[in-house]
Amino acid sequence: MDVRRRSTNKPTPMKMGVVDDEKEPRASDALPLPLYLTNAVFFTLFFSVVYFLLTRWREKIRNSTPLHVVDLSEIVALVALVASFIYLLGFFGIDFVQSIFRPSADVWAADYDKNHAEELILDEDARKVPCGVDCAPPPPQVVETLASEEDEEIIKAVVAGTTPSYSLETKLGDCKRAAVIRREAVQRVTGKSLAGLPLEGFDYQSILGQCCEMPVGYVQIPVGIAGPLLLDGREYSVPMATTEGCLVASTNRGCKAIHLSGGATAVLLKDGMTRAPVVRFATAQRAAELKFFLEDPKNFDTLSMVFNRSSRFARLQTIKCAIAGKNLYIRFCCSTGDAMGMNMISKGVQNILDFLQKDFSDMDVIGLSGNFCSDKKPAAVNWIEGRGKSVVCEALISGDVVRKVLKTNVAALVELNMLKNLAGSALAGAPGGFNAHASNIVTAIYIATGQDPAQNVESSHCITMMEAVNDGKDLHVSVTMPSIEVGTVGGGTQLASQPACLNLLGVKGANREEPGSNARLLATIVAGSVLAGELSLMSALAAGQLVRSHMKYNRSSKDVSKVSS
Repeated sequence: MDVRRRSTNKPTPMKMGVVDDEKEPRASDALPLPLYLTNAVFFTLFFSVVYFLLTRWREKIRNSTPLHVVDLSEIVALVALVASFIYLLGFFGIDFVQSIFRPSADVWAADYDKNHAEELILDEDARKVPCGVDCAPPPPQVVETLASEEDEEIIKAVVAGTTPSYSLETKLGDCKRAAVIRREAVQRVTGKSLAGLPLEGFDYQSILGQCCEMPVGYVQIPVGIAGPLLLDGREYSVPMATTEGCLVASTNRGCKAIHLSGGATAVLLKDGMTRAPVVRFATAQRAAELKFFLEDPKNFDTLSMVFNRSSRFARLQTIKCAIAGKNLYIRFCCSTGDAMGMNMISKGVQNILDFLQKDFSDMDVIGLSGNFCSDKKPAAVNWIEGRGKSVVCEALISGDVVRKVLKTNVAALVELNMLKNLAGSALAGAPGGFNAHASNIVTAIYIATGQDPAQNVESSHCITMMEAVNDGKDLHVSVTMPSIEVGTVGGGTQLASQPACLNLLGVKGANREEPGSNARLLATIVAGSVLAGELSLMSALAAGQLVRSHMKYNRSSKDVSKVSS
């Protein structure tokens, strides 16, 4: 951080709650003892002299001595009483001593421009190098002022539009300072306060160039733990970031039912991320020629070699094409290791397009994504073909657990699942929506573990099946999810909080021994958690417990007609 120069002619106005780089004197600095000792001395002195004076005055009354006749000890006691009273009256002396030792502070505050009187606090970023440059761990942060002339000029330039807000990190070389200045500029432009949005306690350098642009703070979302989820013989404590009451509790109940019944089993059916560019030709015939070329097995090895150059983890699996007139949609599918893989596959697709341009020079690349992928949108192609990780998870829940833990019965669950999740969703025409609330669990885990929350759209594709087995005594329940898109490296998994949640599940980072296994395991945990959530919510609906549970855990006084399942 640059050192601020201060005018020798006129003191620089200071905002309350901030200090300059050059340490400002505080009231407590003028005290001969540390502040807590000084407070103790004055506190003891006050009550001591009160006791002393009351004792002396009682003796005078008994001896008929006038109270106004005082000796030296009583004069000293009175002076000490007044001094200690003033100190305590000023809330242990802070405000009082402040007014004595810094009498010009109020004058400075009064002279300061009232339009700039909003309080801003900027923690000094100990990094002395531009954002993104590795450096040693910073020393303890020191609060510094934003009220310097330099910062004020930058704020005015951002407000006026002469300095782009997005360029502050590059211009200042300090991500934290850039966020504070941008935040103040936004408040001045909009006339709205961001007082409730946290700013302190976040590493803004960690998101530079990878997670979020032009930050002004961060949003707090509570994280709860559901479990243990017994899946494939192992127990997992599942982190869920959510603001919906009852969600974690409900999933936790499902985990308990699964655990008491011997656990769940998950099978990974497929692992492949997709990207589908759209290209155009002058004629449909020419588009068909490229389709035949791409789908010819003889050409796959060459195309795979070109594609795989993009990464040591990317491996091309399949190429499928669809034609709409003279437009060709090419759906590439590849494995991506422990990464979710969108950037990885996009690079590989670009390599293929550059390669094809040599033999199909008349090919016009309209877009790297033509929505035949399909990313962050409900699409039948993902429901049928799969995208990311395709997982099926099942459990056999005993009839006793259904009755004692889930408070319902097997027949009621089977009937409800058929009419709600199957027939009801079919009536609604919901592609991949044959479930009770899979997206609830998927999104909560995604936020907690640093996944892309927008991909809950296709990742929540799920069909929940329930069937009475063992002569109707027990319940077989399963969830089939063809498009779980997760990764354990890259994106939000690199922040401070999300890796902690990944570590809790034992899937943090890349697996060096078996690349891709951490991401695949995370996908099965997501499916197992969805199974628990489906089981619990369906039981609550079958038993008529939904509204009561929401009222209990949401502490809500809202109209119950607004409660949704």
